[in-house]
Amino acid sequence: MTTDNVLQPVSLSLTPYTGTWNTATAAHLLRRTMFGATYAQIQQAVTDGMTTTVSNLLTLPAQTFPLTYSPDEAVASFGSTWVNSLYPSSNVQATDNARRASGAAWLMERCNQPGMNIKEKMCLFWINHFGVDANSEAKAVYQYMSLIEDACLGNFKQLIKDVTVKPLMLQFLNGASNNYFAPNENYARELLELYTVGKGPQIGPGDYSTYTEDDVAAGARILSGYTISDFFSSTVQGPNATFTPILHDPGAKTLSAYFGSATLTNLGAAEADAYIDIIFNHPEFAKHICRKLYRWFVNYDLTATVETTVINDMAATLVANSFEILPVLDELLKSEHFYDMSVRGAIIKNPLECLFSMINVTGSMPGYDLATNYEMYLNVYYAAATLGMDYFTPPSVGGWTAYYQTPSYSKLWANSSYIKLRFDVGAFLTVTNGIQVNGNYFKLNCLNFLDGLSNPSDPVDVIDDMITVFTPKGVSAATKIMLKAILCNGQPDFEWTVQYNEYLADPGNTTFSTPVRQRVEFTLYRLFQLPEFQTI
Repeated sequence: MTTDNVLQPVSLSLTPYTGTWNTATAAHLLRRTMFGATYAQIQQAVTDGMTTTVSNLLTLPAQTFPLTYSPDEAVASFGSTWVNSLYPSSNVQATDNARRASGAAWLMERCNQPGMNIKEKMCLFWINHFGVDANSEAKAVYQYMSLIEDACLGNFKQLIKDVTVKPLMLQFLNGASNNYFAPNENYARELLELYTVGKGPQIGPGDYSTYTEDDVAAGARILSGYTISDFFSSTVQGPNATFTPILHDPGAKTLSAYFGSATLTNLGAAEADAYIDIIFNHPEFAKHICRKLYRWFVNYDLTATVETTVINDMAATLVANSFEILPVLDELLKSEHFYDMSVRGAIIKNPLECLFSMINVTGSMPGYDLATNYEMYLNVYYAAATLGMDYFTPPSVGGWTAYYQTPSYSKLWANSSYIKLRFDVGAFLTVTNGIQVNGNYFKLNCLNFLDGLSNPSDPVDVIDDMITVFTPKGVSAATKIMLKAILCNGQPDFEWTVQYNEYLADPGNTTFSTPVRQRVEFTLYRLFQLPEFQTI
């Protein structure tokens, strides 16, 4: 009796995956960890094997810097980075606007880089985790973004300590106005509720089963005394955070039994770090961040069984490795559970995943001068914002609702308002001229994409390869027939072969290249409207 069609039990094991390593499993791994992988990258992952591929993904490239490209920048020279430049003594806003635009373009350029690594997916994870509205001075935003980039696979405890005193966070959640004379609980509350231990069911007045309102009040007192300065400065490198002892509450702060009834008294500037050390002894903190990692990389559905198996095991790994994130992801991305068929295609792409799964999978990059490229990337940024994901501005301190709003979760990305916009963006990048800047155009490079497939002269293989790179679980036979009919313009398969070979023999001749390019564009335009394309 064959078992091919028998529903297999879901694997909830974090033991290393020992099943077949093939194009489907490699594509699943890259789809979840990158903003779109090319056909060649998927095949390279198949050749390298799971262990090497995961290792490569967790090896991060060096940091880059946003560059000056706008004539409104009054200090840094064109083509240089502005991150260490002061502000002008006048007309400050124009320079800051130019730097903010540069920063947004730089973020999109990073997402469009061809390397195989997890950095950009992890950076966006932390942007969502902390939920900071970064409508602030450009250098303060860069400081924060640079910290996230540098620490995205590093020590979670240290990241919390660093974020706590970053000028952008001190500004965003009123930490800079929290002092002995006027306590402000905003950051102290979110530190517990969102960033570390999480808010459990309320089991009594002010008692959330993981912390209490008294812990919030004590935390605010512990974290008091920080101020920020040197925003928009023309004389001092900034922004800067400063601990001012006279503004710090020196009295005893006793935490609840959830934190071992610990007491902190007048430790000055060391008190914030000591408090965070205590928080990281809480039994729930590791589970809280591991739930968020699980929802980001695996599935939004946290069943009771997933909680008691996968989440508990991930949390144990995090604690055993002194709160380092990399070992947790290394274990997860090599696990039986990660490759289980039940989780493939279970997540609706967020807007950046949607956009860059079109752009990166086709190997498309703007190839113009710096100013033109940055303006094109800025348009990509605005497109993502239109689809619901403004990188600099999550909608709340909790991040984007698709990562916490039950029961819909990622389905919120493809609601009735956004799905039509996704179709419009797909059309914009395929069958129209795309993004236009200074008489130049940026759209999908469909000929380059086609040439990189396994057998471009065979329309059946072309459609199969498209399905491989763009969909996590394939499509129906009828859908394949429909896509092939679009590719071949309703003609027999051999007509495509003749047409492609004519183009291949003389690729610079638009008489041959244009019809081939257009057929691929029409096919991708339709493929991008499929429900199967919307998932990872």
